Amino acid sequence: MNLQQLGAAAQAGSVEGLEVVSLEGGFYLLQARLASGLQLLRDEHGKVLHLRSTTQVRELLQAMPRVPCELIQHCVHDEMCGSREGPIAPLRLPLSLEQRW
Repeated sequence: MNLQQLGAAAQAGSVEGLEVVSLEGGFYLLQARLASGLQLLRDEHGKVLHLRSTTQVRELLQAMPRVPCELIQHCVHDEMCGSREGPIAPLRLPLSLEQRW
């Protein structure tokens, strides 16, 4: 899904929410939650779009209709060591898409 398709889906009310996935190295991926499943945001060449900050995410989505957005951060230590019992779930934090000046 590219940015134009994401905007059209958000305008049509098909986007249930957005997930900004934090990766090691300071990159973020943006994925849309649709009824059909998760769709990663891709550039014009079809490659997964790597964003540098939540500010860049806000700037990219500023003209889009507002939908719920969460920052997703996995706990790498728990995934590598498996020290916790039970399922390991990522940290999910609400993320405002409003510009902050």
